Amino acid sequence: MRRIMIAAAAVAIGTSLAACGSSGSSTPAGSTASANAAASCSKSAISKMLYAPGVLTVGTDQPAYPPWFESNNPANGKGYESAVAYAVAKQLGFSPSQVKWVHEPFNNSYAPGPKKFDFDVNEISYTPQRAQAVSFSNSYYDVQQALVALKGTPIVTKHAPADLKNYVYGDQVGTTSLAFINSQIQPTAPPKVFNTLNDVKQALQTHQIAALVTDTPTAQFISSSEIKGSVMVAQFPSTGEHYGLLFGKGNPLVGCVNKALTTLKSNGTLQQLQKKYLQIYLSVPTITP
Repeated sequence: MRRIMIAAAAVAIGTSLAACGSSGSSTPAGSTASANAAASCSKSAISKMLYAPGVLTVGTDQPAYPPWFESNNPANGKGYESAVAYAVAKQLGFSPSQVKWVHEPFNNSYAPGPKKFDFDVNEISYTPQRAQAVSFSNSYYDVQQALVALKGTPIVTKHAPADLKNYVYGDQVGTTSLAFINSQIQPTAPPKVFNTLNDVKQALQTHQIAALVTDTPTAQFISSSEIKGSVMVAQFPSTGEHYGLLFGKGNPLVGCVNKALTTLKSNGTLQQLQKKYLQIYLSVPTITP
């Protein structure tokens, strides 16, 4: 959705974290190596890494929006991010009843300091700046930004690169969508900045801004279900942005979660979940900023 930057400098994903597995100078071969790696990420092996004993604690914001969650209930396993969280939990050996959800405001999630969760899943894009303060898993979803406007307004039909620079945009503070407006569209007038996504949507409805930018699935949901008379104009080409599960800085659990995500990618689970929850949002035209 929105997700951005609040720190400074760069740390590549996973470089601050030890991988799950043996790290000695000599590596056991064949099945012994596989057994050691599996044991190091077993439920019992990661127990000392957990925020609370015996449960996997997962954070997200409220309200929790479709298509990432459904019925504003992360614990029901429905919606792409809820389903991904439970799929990761299963790989780590946790049953659904052993997953505990906690509320974590989006802007707090990537702030420095201790966390009250094992990982947070909330459409949070990896950025080098954020990685100064927190750690990220590998990608569980590759992001494209999209444009939402009111039907009948000029930007719906006039959105060539030169045209796009002439409109007034708005977005949520601290988000990659706001950064995209500034770095890619580069409008003549500075974008208006709001505290929440709901504030941004209100600004569009009251004609304070010509358009907002957010990730494609969220843009489609806003235009189809939340703002009457709005339309997703188009999406922009990928810039390599992606969502990662967020951890407290240096949390060793990230290595085992990356291992789980690798399995979920290789066995087709992530692709199946994207097809189930996100496919209808992604067949949209692309324009150049």
